[in-house]
Amino acid sequence: MARLQLQQRIRYPPFEPHRFEPAELPIATSKTTLYSGKKKDMMAHIQDLPPSFTLGNESSWFIEQKYLLNGQPVDDSSVFRSENSLEENKRPRIIKKQRRGWYLTPNPIHAAVRNFISKSVVILLIALAYLFIEPFLRGFGIIGFGTGTVRIGLLDYPMLAIIVIPLLIVPLLLRVGANLVDLVRQQNFLKSEPMSPVVTLTEPPTAAQALKFRIQMNEMRDDWKDINITWRVGALPPARGKIFDALGLSEADQPPPGLTTELPHHWEIGLDDGTGGGEKAPMESRETKGGLFLRPMRSMESGGSSPLTDTIIELEPPQLEWPGTVSSELIRIHWELIVRIQRSKGGPLLWVLPIAVRHPQTVSLIQDLPTNDGRAESVQV
Repeated sequence: MARLQLQQRIRYPPFEPHRFEPAELPIATSKTTLYSGKKKDMMAHIQDLPPSFTLGNESSWFIEQKYLLNGQPVDDSSVFRSENSLEENKRPRIIKKQRRGWYLTPNPIHAAVRNFISKSVVILLIALAYLFIEPFLRGFGIIGFGTGTVRIGLLDYPMLAIIVIPLLIVPLLLRVGANLVDLVRQQNFLKSEPMSPVVTLTEPPTAAQALKFRIQMNEMRDDWKDINITWRVGALPPARGKIFDALGLSEADQPPPGLTTELPHHWEIGLDDGTGGGEKAPMESRETKGGLFLRPMRSMESGGSSPLTDTIIELEPPQLEWPGTVSSELIRIHWELIVRIQRSKGGPLLWVLPIAVRHPQTVSLIQDLPTNDGRAESVQV
């Protein structure tokens, strides 16, 4: 009796992946039995299944799906598939809650201030180090600077601290102001949400092939300027509970390396792996389940883009060899169409439509998986 299994393995990029050494993090592995029967019948079953894919490598960020026959890997690169298959699994909640409909773009102050704060912290550390070694320098006859004191109230403060500390306080105040502006923008948008465009696919979307469709804008506003359309593919975070199961852990245990203690969600629990919840997007209105800022996938790639036209629009596929849509608890490959509307004020407006994309007929292979830090303000559409 032969057994055909589906094996999924993933080392998903955590929030701010550049802070981690991928090779030191565990790979979550899951196996599911697909068929049991005669060995000669197994290859016929594989012909009806989507091709295997390997995205990244085992020493870096890594996503893999392949088949096992009696526990041994099956090389299905030479298996003939007569047509492109489309997965029928139900889409995860994260797509419905956070990747569909209208979205705003964060205030550009967030990205600028975050970059400035990083530099300010470096300046502060240098200043503290200098204040520490200044007495030794003075002992060698080296005259210091900025070591005088300034009296504020009943206390004396180093003059250097008076100069450096505002470099940290002012950016924080700017971020608070930007958050308040974002909240006002969200409230104004919710009061007059535009009508959604209508997209008609002229051909079934297929990975590694151009996307062809028509789009009809049911509403055009006076402050809307250029309208550009693109599409992209990426990997969404796996379900947190599934990661723990794949690693043989209970969710009550200490999180494995790369995951944090689960952060609370103010809209719905279980939308992602629980990391970076307070950093992914600026302050959001509680009136919108899932938020009004589009969170970037931590591993993704964009395809071609085109201005809005009345004719059939054709967008080139992403350059890397991505598979089609995958919607399991551990691996979630997601494709989406994005309409970007440049406005005269308030920043660009985004409309997002998830797309079910068929798999290619051949095995997908990506040597190095592209990554980003996962912040809404850090990735431009």
